[in-house]
Amino acid sequence: MRLFSPELGSYLDQLVPDRDPELLSMEEIAREARFPIIGPAVGHLCYLLARLTGAREIFEMGSGFGYSTAWFARAVRENGGGVVHHVVWDAELSSRARTHLSSLGLSDLVEYHVGEAVSELRRAEGTFDLIFNDIDKAGYPASLPLIYERLRTGGLLIIDNMLWHGRIFDEEDQSASTVGVREATKQLVDDPRWISSLIPVRDGVVVAYKR
Repeated sequence: MRLFSPELGSYLDQLVPDRDPELLSMEEIAREARFPIIGPAVGHLCYLLARLTGAREIFEMGSGFGYSTAWFARAVRENGGGVVHHVVWDAELSSRARTHLSSLGLSDLVEYHVGEAVSELRRAEGTFDLIFNDIDKAGYPASLPLIYERLRTGGLLIIDNMLWHGRIFDEEDQSASTVGVREATKQLVDDPRWISSLIPVRDGVVVAYKR
């Protein structure tokens, strides 16, 4: 299901300020390979939210080849320095991310993990200012208790694909991924420990504040 017109998507992307040529190259690679990245509008939103909260410790659950990491790392650098944890299950993707982020001059702000994202978060030390969740959608609900535990009070949780290409509106769709997106949304909305909102940009982004 197409939720938004191509014109709206193009317009939102055009509102994003000029980007580094390496980021533009990453966007082109994603288009050609049909690799799912968050895209310019959501990338800039993530950057803005990280800047607004002064985030210096960020954990990404599902980082692809480093596109979202680049937006977060730029914010961390402008916030005075810190670390973004790039987490991906595939060593080849991790290697590609290292190359891109090095070209962007952001490698000193990134710690790389190869492994399953929830397990890596469980092993990580300390708490985080911002956690970005883009794992398998079926795993969204089960990941929330650990995320709550590892996020500082006043921290932000950002979850991607929360409109799930319109599948959430199809009552007959009871696939694990679609049910996972629905259930995670309900948990966050119903839990008084969170203040959350679903922002209808691209494929839907939930932003949740830990009280």
